[in-house]
Amino acid sequence: MDKKSILFYQKYLTAFLFIIFLIGHSINIKAYTYLQDTNTGDNLSYKEYNGIVLDKESNRPLISASVSLNETNISTVTNDEGEFLLKVPNNVSGSGITVSFLGYRDKMVALSDFKGKKLKIKLNLSVTELSEVNIDPRDPEALIREVLKRKGSNYLNDKTIMTAFYRETIKKRRSYVSLSEAVVDVYKNPYSSPKTDAIKLYKARKSADYKKLDTLTLKLQGGPATSLYIDVMKNPENVFTQEMLKLYEFSFDKSTKVNDRYIYVLKFKQRHYVKEPLYFGKLYIDAETLAMTKAIFSLNMEDKEEVSRMFVKKKPINAKVYFTEATYNIHYRQKDGKWYYSYGRIDLAVKINWKKKLFNSNYRLNVEMAVTDWKKNINNETLKPKDRLKSSVVLSDQASGFSDPRFWGEYNVIEPEKSIESAIKKIQKQLRKIN
Repeated sequence: MDKKSILFYQKYLTAFLFIIFLIGHSINIKAYTYLQDTNTGDNLSYKEYNGIVLDKESNRPLISASVSLNETNISTVTNDEGEFLLKVPNNVSGSGITVSFLGYRDKMVALSDFKGKKLKIKLNLSVTELSEVNIDPRDPEALIREVLKRKGSNYLNDKTIMTAFYRETIKKRRSYVSLSEAVVDVYKNPYSSPKTDAIKLYKARKSADYKKLDTLTLKLQGGPATSLYIDVMKNPENVFTQEMLKLYEFSFDKSTKVNDRYIYVLKFKQRHYVKEPLYFGKLYIDAETLAMTKAIFSLNMEDKEEVSRMFVKKKPINAKVYFTEATYNIHYRQKDGKWYYSYGRIDLAVKINWKKKLFNSNYRLNVEMAVTDWKKNINNETLKPKDRLKSSVVLSDQASGFSDPRFWGEYNVIEPEKSIESAIKKIQKQLRKIN
């Protein structure tokens, strides 16, 4: 494959893979709200454990830290304020949790330590002695090639059914104007299989204040499917193919540790002669198994016009749309010697320049999905085409208001930070005035 065809292929994948926007003036707008009802009765089938994960030295909250119930596949992640709420079914016998965060020592906490209150969990930094890490700084590209080569042996090779929590938000400047959430079932194929993963929408809800969108409908297309596409070890062709590796410049950054395991940190950026927008960022690779444990990367935004063409599907004639940020964050977790996708996050920033208007509209969009439980698909269950969530879905169009408050009680979700909770209350108050 020559360079020209590689770039065309990558451009096509980027346009399809990462969030496509539908932007246009809306007619007959309907706004929905929800209010989570925490009073679900006395006979709960689960117990709740609430905590906050902090850096021991600075007391800084650790965002997207992994919180997992020992000897099970049940897990969650901390929110943007370091807080989490883990719901443990009464019929599960786990006696403690393990909290993990890149560059810190794992910490095990007994469930009995919570005592019905929010528990502060402080993690210690893991000191890295670089002299102990045996790497060859002359050939970092060889490392990523070996990582891709070993995906069949390092990652889950069983069919699985995963339960995941998905959330997408839209903010105008500092105010939340839209929030959609869903619980989905992910029918995941082995990492060595070329078959794509499938998603079934189990339940969804939304809250929106279209008044703050200035009669502009800003929608995210792709929904939970987008979060699966960024699983770069299942779909390496979406970021790196063996041929496309030549278009990137790789180098080693300072190594780190996770639970006393050495982690190579591999930096990458597109080569100076490549003009099409590609990616730059860091890959975190387990030194022993050469499995990728985490990836953080961004799209090169230097060519704003080209990036806009890649992302925007529809827009008003009197507006220009520019993206100022597109960042992707992927985490993997290990179980019984095999790694699997556990959390994905996408952060985007968009600016809309209106003709004959003094001020621009600035939006921030966030998408995140966390796998909260999973099991082997022993019976080889499959989804019928009509039950599959399409990659073209707009979740905010599929979701309804909050009509079943008891449903969410037993499912592990990512705790909303205080700013989202405040936004929901304000949106509800505004809509009550309108109605």
